[in-house]
Amino acid sequence: MTTVADVMTRGVRTMAPSDTVVRAAQAMDELNVGVIPVCDGQKLVGMVTDRDIVVRGLAQAQDPKTLKLADVMSTNVRCAREDDDVDQVLSEMADTQIRRMPVVDGQQQLVGIITLGDIAAKGVEDEDEVAESLSEISTPAEPDRS
Repeated sequence: MTTVADVMTRGVRTMAPSDTVVRAAQAMDELNVGVIPVCDGQKLVGMVTDRDIVVRGLAQAQDPKTLKLADVMSTNVRCAREDDDVDQVLSEMADTQIRRMPVVDGQQQLVGIITLGDIAAKGVEDEDEVAESLSEISTPAEPDRS
């Protein structure tokens, strides 16, 4: 059994809820990533994506220089644990259409992140399973407006 600890990325850059959207966007550009965990100390309190910044911030005509991550981040975050089976995590990622999941310990402290890329590059021997999960994750969502 391959565990999350076998494939996850450690030493993930985090930001605080009080950091601005501009700082998060700059960090995403610097790191070439689309998501940053938001922590209060080491405790995970949310995740902010490039999409959150655009849809919850800019599209609502908010000033990115003063807008805080606490105002745009997702707070109901699905997490994995280091000893979770990668196949189970992959299945959950497919079911919920998410590409990356923070990894936390028993105190909700961030210890890393697992991405679809981590799994494909380092983990699952069954390439067909990874391809099927990617297909499910990438299925277009229906618009939420009528």
